[in-house]
Amino acid sequence: MDELLITVKRALDYSTALTENANLKAQLGTRYHMENIVAESAAMQNVCEMIRKVAPTDATVLIYGESGTGKELVAKAIHAYSQRKKKPFLAVNCAALPEPLLESEMFGHVKGAFTGASSNKEGLFESVCGGTLFLDEIGAMPPSIQGKLLRVLQEKEVRRVGSNENIPIDARVLAATKRPIGDPAPGRQVPRGPLLPSQRHSHRD
Repeated sequence: MDELLITVKRALDYSTALTENANLKAQLGTRYHMENIVAESAAMQNVCEMIRKVAPTDATVLIYGESGTGKELVAKAIHAYSQRKKKPFLAVNCAALPEPLLESEMFGHVKGAFTGASSNKEGLFESVCGGTLFLDEIGAMPPSIQGKLLRVLQEKEVRRVGSNENIPIDARVLAATKRPIGDPAPGRQVPRGPLLPSQRHSHRD
């Protein structure tokens, strides 16, 4: 019973962990521009410079930083300066969901794939539809889902839970972690992206 309550609570917490900003197009005009990121230190100026460099590309970017250093703000700034800025920005906290729910939310599922799957559901990779998907706390993602994510990044297609059909997707992935997650797999280059300075060293940044 306690385990069930914990699972339900984590599912409810998901409403705040998953962010879909309906007014993002209007907000991106000013809110997430570099001018709104306090960057008086050399470290933060370097972060802003890296944002300018990686934003126009379609590369997958991994952002390092402790909790509270503004990793999602950096991800939104990259999106705002990218060619995908007029498309959706979706975000999910990988540490906030149990494995089955995270897998379903990311990749979608088909009717009957598991108990309670009463209809087909598209995942975030399909929903983002030409936009940017931000995976926060990717270091907490279970290895089984990491393997499926790697395949999606390589093949540019997703397979819903319970299905054998591959669905083409168009999504840029930005990810963040507060701890190193090791080197990428052989043949897979993931730009390390901005390393945000610790709050212990800079309170304003």
